[in-house]
Amino acid sequence: MTTKRKSKGAYMISAVAEMYGIHPQTLRLYEREGLLKPSRTEGNTRLYTEEDLERLEFILNLARDLGVNIAGIAIVLQMRERMEEMNRQMQSFVDYVRTEMLNRMQRAPQGMEAGLVPLRRPVVAAIPRTEKKRS
Repeated sequence: MTTKRKSKGAYMISAVAEMYGIHPQTLRLYEREGLLKPSRTEGNTRLYTEEDLERLEFILNLARDLGVNIAGIAIVLQMRERMEEMNRQMQSFVDYVRTEMLNRMQRAPQGMEAGLVPLRRPVVAAIPRTEKKRS
């Protein structure tokens, strides 16, 4: 579900509710349940950013299209955040290994660097299938 947005910036609750065809109380409920965390003005007015709207679209997709309840949505969002964090950690590790390998290649004695070949694409190891024994 994608809703067209006119500009970047922040949107008040009434505008967001109208854009997505939902009641403002639904947005307040999502906030109470911790699914959305809009920023607030000094006057305590909720302001929804582009990031908030993307998250809302994901929530509405789970609720409307897949029939997931609020508790399920919270679990899915939590898992999504954990996966994103794990992905960041893996990318950081890959960057570290790449840097370390390049440093070692540069420090290697002449002629030895030929033994170190940087990987340009991921290596996928095939897992052999187990065949059924014929009787």
